[in-house]
Amino acid sequence: MINRPTRRDVVRYGAAAMASVLAAPAIAQSWPSKPIRIVCGYPAGGLTDIFARAYGEYIAQKTGQPVFVENKAGAAGAIAAEQVKAAPPDGYTLMQTISTTMIMNKVLFKKLPYDPDKDFALIAWFNAGHLPFVVNGKLPVANLREFVAYARANRVSLGTYGGGSYPHVAAEALNRVYGLSIQAVHYRGEAPMWQDVASGSIQGASGSIAAVSPLLQSGSGRAIAVPSMVRSRKLPDVGTFHEQGVTDRAFLVRGWIGMVGPIGMPDDIVQKLSDMIVEAGKTERIQKLIYTFGIDEAARDRVYFKKVMDEEGPVWIDLVKSLNLEPQ
Repeated sequence: MINRPTRRDVVRYGAAAMASVLAAPAIAQSWPSKPIRIVCGYPAGGLTDIFARAYGEYIAQKTGQPVFVENKAGAAGAIAAEQVKAAPPDGYTLMQTISTTMIMNKVLFKKLPYDPDKDFALIAWFNAGHLPFVVNGKLPVANLREFVAYARANRVSLGTYGGGSYPHVAAEALNRVYGLSIQAVHYRGEAPMWQDVASGSIQGASGSIAAVSPLLQSGSGRAIAVPSMVRSRKLPDVGTFHEQGVTDRAFLVRGWIGMVGPIGMPDDIVQKLSDMIVEAGKTERIQKLIYTFGIDEAARDRVYFKKVMDEEGPVWIDLVKSLNLEPQ
């Protein structure tokens, strides 16, 4: 027997449907009406955190609402991702993270508490710039050839800011290319990693110019190679891996930072945030910031972010799989 809706049911259901349709635009039009929180998946002091604060400040100025950055480091960004995934999709909780959280973790973990492909709305993409290979300043090496010779004769540990991150891929690629036995040491972010490079607890690492600049300026760290086909404008005297004879694709991929929000955010809010981030990248303050860190371009919009995920994601996945890591 088929139960046909009464006229009263039609009116009631129609009113409910109309209310849901009108609700999303209403939220978007009133946004923001309270403080915005950016959850940063990595510790203070690294480029991810620096960008969250710099671009967040512009959002605050543009909207008139405070923007707070909250650092939730750990599990290669998974702790922050799980928290943001569970947040209301209203544009008041965002996440600043890196490619590891959005791509490589799919290979590194047997079970993630989030789905990188389904749980987040992409907002903006940020070039992380060159990720130079830097050794402790007291190490008797000035280039890649000398480092390889040193690593053959000595026990060497290189830092990473998470399993499967670019520094981890780079360390294992050096082992593969040169037949070395470098040990990768994982940290919760760049700041603690570079502290141990400076102290000599580990012999070197790869990471952003933004975070390693104090070491390079003080002499406690020395850059000996840069991944890319072209030299960094901030490190013009440092040869690329390619120049120094390494053609492995691990030294040609680029690292990046991304801003996302919980899936289900009103499209108008996602677009407003994307537009604001791109605008912020054109300001004098952000332009000076990225120049200081040797980054060639400011933030890109949500469309470009999606393109990077689609085109470069599979390359990263293949590189991480080549590490033959046992998923956690």
